[in-house]
Amino acid sequence: MILNVAMSSKIIIGIDPGTVVMGYGVISVEGSKVEVLAMGVVALDKFEDHYVRLRLIFEKTLSLIEQYLPDELAIESPFFGKNMQIALKLGRVQGIAMAAALYRDIPIAEYAPRKVKQSITGNGNATKEGVLMMLQQILKITDIPQFLDASDGLAVALCHHLQTHNALPKNKVETSSKIPKSKAKKGNQWGSFVNNNQDRVLNKS
Repeated sequence: MILNVAMSSKIIIGIDPGTVVMGYGVISVEGSKVEVLAMGVVALDKFEDHYVRLRLIFEKTLSLIEQYLPDELAIESPFFGKNMQIALKLGRVQGIAMAAALYRDIPIAEYAPRKVKQSITGNGNATKEGVLMMLQQILKITDIPQFLDASDGLAVALCHHLQTHNALPKNKVETSSKIPKSKAKKGNQWGSFVNNNQDRVLNKS
């Protein structure tokens, strides 16, 4: 991926917090080149104790920091819906991941889910599948992650880079309202993919 930005060099970790699955992505920025170093998830569903999950999130985030030595950490802010109990738990998850960054003096940036989607796809209401498809186009990703929370974490990292450097891809990204018919068919294929792979798209709550 080539972006119109000034020469710079840094590593950014993106975190998509969740009480069942925490997604993460790591990118390296070298001048105008952005490279994906890692993306994955921390699966927490087998641990029933909420506090055990929080400890694992702290340990994994700290491990990522120690492995990749990031210059910055970007994290998606919780979506506050009607279920305040879920919102409280998501807030705790976010706070624990942030604490790991603060423990290593890593600067933190927060982005609302809508802001992340808008930065990547041009549509603040884009689906997880839509975000992944655009990441594949921008970052030349060929592998589909097992869980879409992983690509969400990567999207947070790229969103932070785009926002802090005011960078945009050289090729203007198409929004959902301007998708050609040929690409609309591809979107339908993704819908079929989701319907046939429900175990790979988890509810973050």
